[in-house]
Amino acid sequence: MARTFDKSANPEPVERLIDEFSKLPGIGRRSAERMAFQILKSSAEEAGRLSRAIDDVKRNVRYCEICYNLTDVNPCRICSSPQRDGSLVLVVEQPKDLMSLEQTGMYKGVYHVLIGRLDPLNGVEPQHLTIDRLLERVDHPQSNSGGVQVREVILGTNPNLEGDSTALYLSEQLGRRGVKVTRLARGLPAGSQLEFASKAVLADAIAGRQSVP
Repeated sequence: MARTFDKSANPEPVERLIDEFSKLPGIGRRSAERMAFQILKSSAEEAGRLSRAIDDVKRNVRYCEICYNLTDVNPCRICSSPQRDGSLVLVVEQPKDLMSLEQTGMYKGVYHVLIGRLDPLNGVEPQHLTIDRLLERVDHPQSNSGGVQVREVILGTNPNLEGDSTALYLSEQLGRRGVKVTRLARGLPAGSQLEFASKAVLADAIAGRQSVP
């Protein structure tokens, strides 16, 4: 028989905290209980820091007005950095993919985050992503990082069915504009996710990117 939890054993505030933790992705009831009781054991100062950190994230973190990376300043630090090559734009699906690529230290251009990928079966069409904003950066240099002309767009969508479909759509749209379009090398295993790839694999993928026909 499946184990049932006696919620009445916990004070109501503790039970609410457990319920909230259990709503997080990958967090089951047991993990939520451990997290809640860890907070109970911590000092008021430590618990306050956690509370303030959560509040600061919700109040101050937003999407960059240029690339749609998560940021607390606008434009983000990558888009506004004079050390980055604004003519080279690497397109990824989510901010976590950008973070993985940044950890390689190999890439010196800027990014564009789609905030998803095309998935018509689940109702995700081009208008639901930031594709129009990407095309605007290509068409109008003044709206791009550093106000420079985009000369190359690297497609860094995940190597799976939805990622490939998104890359194909983008290559068609960008090809009409005469911009060079490449894609991260297939050192990335098909069906995998960027966030789970090692730094070495991601570095090889950047260095070995290929032209899109």
